[in-house]
Amino acid sequence: MKALLVLGALNAALAVICGAFGAHGLKARVDAALLDTWATASEYHFYHALGLLLVGVLAKQFGSTGMVTAGWILFAGMLVFSGSLYLLVLSGQRWLGAVTPLGGTALIIGWLWLAWSLYRAA
Repeated sequence: MKALLVLGALNAALAVICGAFGAHGLKARVDAALLDTWATASEYHFYHALGLLLVGVLAKQFGSTGMVTAGWILFAGMLVFSGSLYLLVLSGQRWLGAVTPLGGTALIIGWLWLAWSLYRAA
């Protein structure tokens, strides 16, 4: 539970850093489509960092290992989804776009796992 809270806070800070880097550091270096890709990565990164904080609080409140599992799945999904997009923009390797849906799938599974855990705990 504590690990999810710490990861959530650290990733929220990292998402802000990445968003600022995209808005200021990449503006003159990549085209508009890649800037949009970077913005999507940092937006999802930030939303799911907040999600990790929420899951950590819920897991603490309900004491559910299922919620902790959901948090780790969300963290993995965030790493793969946003990470693959960040790497795609920085490296120009378009094949990384094929990895991104795996992260998105993990994000969906994480949220569904949380819903199931909340249903079982309530």
